[in-house]
Amino acid sequence: MNLTGRARSGLNDVAQQLRRQPIVDKTRGQWVEDVVAWCRQQDIDLGRRLSSQALRFDAELLAQINDVLESARLAPLGRSLSGLPSSAQAKEGVEEDKATRESPRARRVLVSFPPQPTTGLANEPRAIRDVDVLGIKLSAFSALIQVENLDSFYEFSPELPALSGYANPLVVYRGDSHYGGGFALLAEAWHKTRRTHIYAGDFDIKGVTLALDSNATHLLLPDIEWLTKNATPLHVPAEQFPYQRRLRKHLVALSSVHPLREYLTLLLEKQRGLRQQWFDRKMGCVGLA
Repeated sequence: MNLTGRARSGLNDVAQQLRRQPIVDKTRGQWVEDVVAWCRQQDIDLGRRLSSQALRFDAELLAQINDVLESARLAPLGRSLSGLPSSAQAKEGVEEDKATRESPRARRVLVSFPPQPTTGLANEPRAIRDVDVLGIKLSAFSALIQVENLDSFYEFSPELPALSGYANPLVVYRGDSHYGGGFALLAEAWHKTRRTHIYAGDFDIKGVTLALDSNATHLLLPDIEWLTKNATPLHVPAEQFPYQRRLRKHLVALSSVHPLREYLTLLLEKQRGLRQQWFDRKMGCVGLA
């Protein structure tokens, strides 16, 4: 019988309290009952420490528990497995906490780099790599380009006139259930650099809202004249309507001459949008604030 997650968490709290006082009494709730059952299975004599109402903890009892954990190659008290990937949990012992372990993709993002020829593989316009966020040196990149849709990400090239001022942009997929967590970490770290963050995605209520949520500084969009002619109500789905309030508040806060006003008016007042896949290549960067 392994020590349950709630029992380990309770014991970790007790270990901290015992640093400040010699004895800690805990009422016989669920996690304490788990500890009692585990101690009995491991032949740890609780003796007078256990009453009908509570279990008394002291340094000697925790030392006995740690001795058993060590002999079973389990993580000692004070080292939580929660949030660790399986590889890191393995270094703590043979025990695994699947319910709270870090997802293998928690820190991963999809990044698009210039072509990198590889023996045995056909050359492609861009090299797509799955990388750890912590391994990206942000100072090496002039701007972050966040691409909303996966199909557009695979085809995206920063070789656009609108992006010519950025010598080495970092092109990253926004993420989904697989990569969304990793991108959130990246966006947070990038925001602290105070450098340009360009959102390349759908011109619809959700797309602009996602750009704001990720602290993007600009939208990559076709010019307003072309977009006015080509935007359609078909690309503004009804399920996005509840999110309009956020954009209306943003519109009100913009100056009367801000270029984003025309875009938001087209989207909110005329209820017309356009998905990223329908954009032409005549793009420009429109500031969000």
